[in-house]
Amino acid sequence: MKRTLLALCLLSSTLFAQDTSLHDYLIEGEPWREVAGGYVFTDGLCCDAAGNLFFTDVKGGKGIYKLDAATGKVDLFLDSLPGISGLQIGPDGKFYACHNKEGRIIAISMKGEVEVLLTGVKCNDLVVSKSGNLYFTETPTQRIHLITKDKKHVVADEGHVVKPNGITISADERTLAVSEYGGKHVWTWRIEDDGSLTGGAPYMTMWLPVGKESAAGDGSTTEANGRYFVTTELGVQIFDTAGRLSGIIAKPDPLGKVVSVEFAGKDHDILYVAGGEKVYGRKVKVKGYFGKPQ
Repeated sequence: MKRTLLALCLLSSTLFAQDTSLHDYLIEGEPWREVAGGYVFTDGLCCDAAGNLFFTDVKGGKGIYKLDAATGKVDLFLDSLPGISGLQIGPDGKFYACHNKEGRIIAISMKGEVEVLLTGVKCNDLVVSKSGNLYFTETPTQRIHLITKDKKHVVADEGHVVKPNGITISADERTLAVSEYGGKHVWTWRIEDDGSLTGGAPYMTMWLPVGKESAAGDGSTTEANGRYFVTTELGVQIFDTAGRLSGIIAKPDPLGKVVSVEFAGKDHDILYVAGGEKVYGRKVKVKGYFGKPQ
């Protein structure tokens, strides 16, 4: 009982210190709604400038699926690309993907033409800056990689993040954030003008499930005002720009998982999560950072 009270006190003090609460994000009476189902393991949520949502089924899918922002209809957008775990549309209008099944990073045109950028990596998730620099996580090796806009490959950080997983970029494009799947921190680095990373440190602390030492930090995205949304075992944890926890949005299925998160919809104000066999969405009071998909 004492441990429970202590945990609640610590959570209350953490939330009191931050600049917002869940009331600033969630709309009363707007629950999670299933928007796509019948898959094995959904992942790789990303969106385009029009607010269309794209996603993959890592374990059982054929390629890249599209949830149309206008109609709500889901179709297989690009076929013959199974096993993609991380996905984003770059500033050139191409998909960039962690083709986990093939151990490679690829660029994909909207017609399905594939360009191989890097092979021999156990890639997990990625993000592409407006300048064209691509960063991706390699969970087993504890590496953060950079593929520069002129296609040069660099190991930007190694050995610090415990099972690096979800990755996103700040609204001003000067900070890279990576969540730990095997620990409790979200790490950040300063992005230098040449795309290199400096000053890496555990900047945010994810709330842990009772009795566990890992938050299972997974997918992440950035909100228009610079706050970070990170999927964890407890739900979607929100952090302000100072690294303080703003709250935890409960999972659609209390017994399920959430592994990827993205803002989409025509106004970019629908928060979507990949939760196992299904994709869920809920309208919120805030919008996603538009810089990424444009």
